[in-house]
Amino acid sequence: MNIGSLLTQAALVFPERAAIVCGETQSSYTEYNGRCNRLANALASLGLRPGDHVGLLMYNCPEMLEAMFACFKAGFGAVPINFRLHPKEFAFIIDHSEARAVIVSPEFDASIAEIRGRIPKVEHIITVSPGPPGELQAYDDLLAGASEQFTDVNRSPDDIAWIFYTSGTTGQSKGAMLTHRNLMAMTWTFYADMVGNFGTDEVDLHAAPLSHGSGLYALPNIARAATNIISDKSFDAEKILQIIETRQVTNFFAAPTMIKRLIDCPAFERYDLGSLRAVMYGGAPMLVDDLTNAMKKLGPCLVQLYGQGEAPMTITYLSHEDHVLDGTPEQMKRLGSAGYARTGVEVGVVDAHDTLLPPGQMGEIVTRSDLVMKGYWNNPQATAETLRNGWLHTGDVGYLDERGYLFLMDRSKDMIISGGENIYPREIEEAIIQHPAVREVAVIGIPDAEWGEAIKAVVALVPGVSATEEELIDFCKEQIASYKKPKSIDFIDELPKNNYGKIVKRELRDRYWSDRRRQV
Repeated sequence: MNIGSLLTQAALVFPERAAIVCGETQSSYTEYNGRCNRLANALASLGLRPGDHVGLLMYNCPEMLEAMFACFKAGFGAVPINFRLHPKEFAFIIDHSEARAVIVSPEFDASIAEIRGRIPKVEHIITVSPGPPGELQAYDDLLAGASEQFTDVNRSPDDIAWIFYTSGTTGQSKGAMLTHRNLMAMTWTFYADMVGNFGTDEVDLHAAPLSHGSGLYALPNIARAATNIISDKSFDAEKILQIIETRQVTNFFAAPTMIKRLIDCPAFERYDLGSLRAVMYGGAPMLVDDLTNAMKKLGPCLVQLYGQGEAPMTITYLSHEDHVLDGTPEQMKRLGSAGYARTGVEVGVVDAHDTLLPPGQMGEIVTRSDLVMKGYWNNPQATAETLRNGWLHTGDVGYLDERGYLFLMDRSKDMIISGGENIYPREIEEAIIQHPAVREVAVIGIPDAEWGEAIKAVVALVPGVSATEEELIDFCKEQIASYKKPKSIDFIDELPKNNYGKIVKRELRDRYWSDRRRQV
């Protein structure tokens, strides 16, 4: 088995179809496959062998997709690195993964030189820059001297294809080992669940980082010889709208924050988005109010994904058919869910003793399937903790309804315990976001001498619109139980987010808990 064979087969059957488009440059599947083969041969000529790891530190660019599939084909473990991280985090991931080579885009030539002393296991640094500084080797020079003829290396289904480093919002990033079996299962189930009649006329837009969900999402697109449009490194909402119209984009993956920026773009109405068939959104919960606005503006093309790097693309999904604006009360309630289990995926909810709970009872979400990672690279303790009793323990809290729809409340660490009551911030956030003055909201627990924790909402308002603390608290009283309403509200210009666009509640909590920690 080799996940790289997806490209090999696509190039054989659809050689002239456009594979990658970036700006004005375009390559066919024959050209794309040939460049991947050249890179696989070049890396082998440098001494890399199947089972070695290669770090990929690049902005979204054609070479990122080339390097990914070259690694798959040659049997190397690809280690894509989020380009938004700090150089110290680059260094940790490269060193921890034991990468023997690193491929970078020109923007990171200086960063990689800065951390060179922290990555002693790296033997080769390759840059897409045409004039590489210092010890760096030129990507195109390596390809020029290599053959296009390459036979994909046969790998065991449980060999590593991708080491997916988590975002590390609660501590040191961990490397989830994704195997050829994991990625093949991910690809097959994509066709079973995500879109109907997914064919070779698809045009996939990569507006999110290829090191994360968009890169995983490329696999089923490449397997069907879809055209992959690569946008700029920064997310410009109007430019994305323009690309969708001019390139007739049919599908793309986005974080909820990206979709919100698209539909809030002042130029939204000027563009024809009728080509869209599937907009996959995931990576963080999408509040129902934001979701219904997106449904009204984008039409019947939304599909929600719930999962994590440890079980890629994904655990559950909310299908096209479940995205309804004027359904029954049951259907409208399920807009707030994360959907139901993907084909071939089992999902459960367990208590503190890992006992499966019946529908309606809250607990930790667990899953098992061929999508679940092999474990964490060089971290047996975290592996044993996360993969217990045959299940992947997600660390997320939620419940299943009687039809198997999963309602995700929060990460277990985000739950607030106030006066002995378990309070889930998402329920409060869903209430507050409905106020017309609120653009973004995060609810956290802060120290309270009487109750242990008190509920605080941190709100970013719509520009030019005002609201008071009292007004928003009163607004909550009309929608949720009184004991769940915030005790206080702070207003800030922008909520802190990590490199994948998720709100980082840890940073918000630290502002209120730091004094308490110093006193202990």
